[in-house]
Amino acid sequence: MVYGGETRQGAAGAGATDPLAGTTGVVGEQRNTERRQGRDRRRTARVMFYAHLWFGVATTALLLIVAVSGVLLNHKRGLGLMPEVAHSPAGEFSSALPLLQLGRAAAAAVDAEVAAAGVDRMDVRPGDGLVKVRFNDRHVTEVTLDLVTGQVLDRGRRGDVFLEKLHSGEIMGKRWVLLSDLAAAGLLIALVSGLWLWLYPKSRI
Repeated sequence: MVYGGETRQGAAGAGATDPLAGTTGVVGEQRNTERRQGRDRRRTARVMFYAHLWFGVATTALLLIVAVSGVLLNHKRGLGLMPEVAHSPAGEFSSALPLLQLGRAAAAAVDAEVAAAGVDRMDVRPGDGLVKVRFNDRHVTEVTLDLVTGQVLDRGRRGDVFLEKLHSGEIMGKRWVLLSDLAAAGLLIALVSGLWLWLYPKSRI
């Protein structure tokens, strides 16, 4: 009977289910999932790090040019790059001379070579009663005239034009449009990747 009892007990034990068997499988699957997620996070971190690094380096030069030229332009009067003429209006703006006549007066006040280059732009300032006539010569000569009388108030070179063109990108011509688009896209990638690295600092590269 003892033998039979042992036999029945062994048979019952063989038919029983191990309660830890299912738990072990779940834990193993969770660990595999965590490993995959860890590898994905590290891979993403590497992509973000190198994107932030190289796009940051690529856009640094352009941003440096814009920043330095912008600071210089903010202080162009103090640096003597732009002549500032103190003048009070000689009359009402309604009595100002025609722009064509003012342009001819400016051309008569400069050398023939400068006048032959043509007028680039005219900056009319009714509040100050003057107009600044800028020529398209290589020295960027500018003549300041009284709006009403046509009297020459100042004549000289503009030293800030190169900085203006450099700051706006005009110096690059049409190529600047594509270059500025690429720089903007690179800066956006650098910002997004930097934000990601800041939000997830524990991701290992």
